[in-house]
Amino acid sequence: MKVFSLALLTLLLAALWTGSQGVSFRSPYSACCYKGMFIQQKIPVSLIRSYQETPSRCSRKAVRVEMLKGKKFCVDPQERWFQQYRLQKESTSASM
Repeated sequence: MKVFSLALLTLLLAALWTGSQGVSFRSPYSACCYKGMFIQQKIPVSLIRSYQETPSRCSRKAVRVEMLKGKKFCVDPQERWFQQYRLQKESTSASM
């Protein structure tokens, strides 16, 4: 019983410490896109909420596109439709 209590106390303290340090147990590679995660078809621009490039540590260069309903997809940044979308967004934000 003492061992169980000590283990439980240790886990609780570790959880409190990581929470205060802002450390996450999630993999830093969760923001990466892998082979089976890419979609091939064009996404209607009216459904896109935002996009974000994957970190440089990822093995594949990609863009994570977030839809209005929160779903995320991986897109090849060299796709023509995405390049056009990005240019349109950049020119819109530059003119504001």
